[in-house]
Amino acid sequence: MKNEKLVKTIGYILLVVSCILFLLILVFPWFDFSKKQLAIITTSLIVAGEILFYASIFLIGKSFIEKLWQKITFWKKKPDPTISNDEVEI
Repeated sequence: MKNEKLVKTIGYILLVVSCILFLLILVFPWFDFSKKQLAIITTSLIVAGEILFYASIFLIGKSFIEKLWQKITFWKKKPDPTISNDEVEI
């Protein structure tokens, strides 16, 4: 039980770090770097952010993904419970 909680905590930490890396992409162009350096830094941040994001999703688990998708798809029209499938004509 403790081990499972520790794994989920590490997963949440990795998720936060990946979000920070993606936000840093917006910050680095304001510093005095050459275009080549900015390209390398931006590419590195994107790759590291993606790797950490997928690692965090793997550690957190399927239940978190399902909750996330429920929150993301809140705008989808929910089916009307008063209409049954038998009543709908095509």
